[in-house]
Amino acid sequence: MKKIVFSLLLLALLLATILSFSSCGETREKIVLNVYNWGEYISDGSEGSLDVNRAFEKYYLDTYGVEMTVNYTTYASNEDLYAKLKSGATGYDIIIPSDYMIQRMIEDEDGNMLEELDFDNIPNYKYIAEHCKGLGYDPEEKYTVPYTYGMVGVIYNKKVVDEEDVGTWALLYNEKYKGQILQFNNSRDAFGTAMYMLGIDVNTTDMTKWNAALDKLVEQKPLVQSYVMDEIYNKMEGEEASISAYYAGDYLSMAENNENLAFFYPTDENGEYVTNIFVDAMCIPKGCGNKLAAERYINFMLSKEAAIANAEYIYYASPNSLVYDDPEYQEYMGEEGMALLYPDDLDFAKVYDQYAYENLDTEMLQEVNNLWEQLKVESASLGNGVYIACGVLVAALIAFFIVSYVKKLRRRRYYW
Repeated sequence: MKKIVFSLLLLALLLATILSFSSCGETREKIVLNVYNWGEYISDGSEGSLDVNRAFEKYYLDTYGVEMTVNYTTYASNEDLYAKLKSGATGYDIIIPSDYMIQRMIEDEDGNMLEELDFDNIPNYKYIAEHCKGLGYDPEEKYTVPYTYGMVGVIYNKKVVDEEDVGTWALLYNEKYKGQILQFNNSRDAFGTAMYMLGIDVNTTDMTKWNAALDKLVEQKPLVQSYVMDEIYNKMEGEEASISAYYAGDYLSMAENNENLAFFYPTDENGEYVTNIFVDAMCIPKGCGNKLAAERYINFMLSKEAAIANAEYIYYASPNSLVYDDPEYQEYMGEEGMALLYPDDLDFAKVYDQYAYENLDTEMLQEVNNLWEQLKVESASLGNGVYIACGVLVAALIAFFIVSYVKKLRRRRYYW
């Protein structure tokens, strides 16, 4: 009897051990993918849209039999992303910077910050348009997969702005619209508006030309209501301002809420585009936790379902032929949207080569930042001057009352 009990106990222990190993194996089959992206830059399930991250989790479980959790966090600018990674933050699996920042990461003085991609795991890369491949920020197509692209233009209110003033960068410097103009609150785009107008290369290393652009921005400053980024939505939609440079895709979002808004890409005297064109691309940073899962995520983002959902949600141009050739997507965007995002007369390579931002070395970046701070400090100085004047006035009033009070005391002494 004792032998039977012992055998049963031994069997139970063996089963427990097997179940324990089974449980450990199950734990190892759970993956967390950390995606770091711009805010409002992926279809998230709101207003009936596809929740792309949740769809990827389901796809991963169905396809690979592994539980996937996408941990999604956001940043406000390329510079914020760069600073975070340079500070030593690790564990991010996917990032989606802009072209010039990608170039900066690849050429970083402390070593390449990006992983080389295995395109065998990204077969949907074949759907990316050729004109978006092999660009200057990643000429050998080793580190990136284009996500969106677009151009900067000028948004204006048709009720306020005269049509004869529309068409060039000069609109942002027109004194007729003083107090109705918004300007970018980032150095590269703000300087760009001045440099394009003056015919200066936005990637020049000649500081005299950067100073000329600064002079133009200083000249513009009395006309500017505010320096903005996301605040532009409320100001333009609510008609608090009437003119601003911004990205074409964002204009389409604003126009949905205010039919009085219109848009144009600035051109030169020959009618050719003179404006920034940019590409944002998916990358895998060094120190990622799961490179294979990250590459599968990129491939999923290029699938028809996910790519169309993102393009419809973001309103930026897609480099994916599964998107721009799709009749339902074309109908969704409408004639104006398609014409704006995919203009027939756009020579992409030419405009990109001439006007896209390139990475500036550390010394040049510091010089540009100094000029930008100089512009902003002058604005602050005006405000400080007002405060100082107010302070002087208050001090004078206090002094006046003190003197008056002392005189009264003296008078009282005479009468006491």
